[in-house]
Amino acid sequence: MIMKVLRIHYVVILLLFFLSKVTEIQAGDVKAQRVTCTSKKSKCFLKAKKCPAQCPRVKPSDPKAKACFLDCTSPKCEAVCKHRKPNCNGLGAACFDPRFVGGDGIVFYFHGKSNEQFALISDPNLQINARFIGHRPAGRTRDYTWIQGLGLMFDSHTFTLETTRAAKWEEEVDHLQFTYDGKPLTVPEGHLSEWNSTQEDIKVERTSSKNSVTVTLPDVAEISVNVVPVTEQDNKVHNYQIPSDDCFTHLEVQFRFFGLSSKVEGVLGKTYRPDFNNPAKPGVAMPIVGGEDKYRTSSLLSSDCANCVFSPAGGETIKNSLVMDYGTLDCSHGNSGKNGIVCIDTSIKRGVE
Repeated sequence: MIMKVLRIHYVVILLLFFLSKVTEIQAGDVKAQRVTCTSKKSKCFLKAKKCPAQCPRVKPSDPKAKACFLDCTSPKCEAVCKHRKPNCNGLGAACFDPRFVGGDGIVFYFHGKSNEQFALISDPNLQINARFIGHRPAGRTRDYTWIQGLGLMFDSHTFTLETTRAAKWEEEVDHLQFTYDGKPLTVPEGHLSEWNSTQEDIKVERTSSKNSVTVTLPDVAEISVNVVPVTEQDNKVHNYQIPSDDCFTHLEVQFRFFGLSSKVEGVLGKTYRPDFNNPAKPGVAMPIVGGEDKYRTSSLLSSDCANCVFSPAGGETIKNSLVMDYGTLDCSHGNSGKNGIVCIDTSIKRGVE
């Protein structure tokens, strides 16, 4: 009887050893890719780096897996791992109702107003507006607001990305709709499905089968987007008192910029200026920053706000001005759950010749 038990234990040990070796072989089969910096504005231009073992693929088949990414803005020009969906605690994030992480790493809230548009970024060659949706319960003095759509203007082109209204959230329904130069645009559903403009000046890639995309303007900006609803838990915790026929589908967004001028404007854009002093008060649980009158636009694709500086014809005027490269830093450390964050890298500031 004892010998029989020992034989069984021996067989189990051999089986476990065999399975561990198979796993090692399968892991070894995932050959690490090399990734190349294609930004002509970067000192890392055309440098190639091997992807880390923790994220060997640039576009992993698993939407939840970290992807390999060459940080062209880093002095080290190194390949790093990152999730392809927005990091709401990262630099350039705009999430929740709405909570921003500025280019200076400081958290602030900008509430705006429901059913109005505001300039997030206004630079000579780039304008990004956001449309806010919201709800004002009885007795409240302001709207609860969320970002429902983005409008981009660059060169002579326009692009919009918006969420569709839904009474109840359904994971298997895609809540994104797009336009390019005023015409409806279809991006086929499916993880890694993508669309490119004929001039290759904008690309839209799905980072999950539905409701998540990355929008890339080469050498200008990269925008990670995810659609989420106001959940029952959110409603209960924040006492939003949202109606039963609308779950307020909205966007979680993270921006990454490659060439903003030193005079950039906008709710978020101004925080990237080297001379900007953020008025958000440290130690305040919800530091609110105003500026609605300065950044309100008449539509999602207008640059008529009081402080807007976008001018397609004037885009070339920034060549001799200070230009700044900003990556999507991981600012989720330190006291990010409060009103300040700690980033683990610094941005590069340099002139463009």
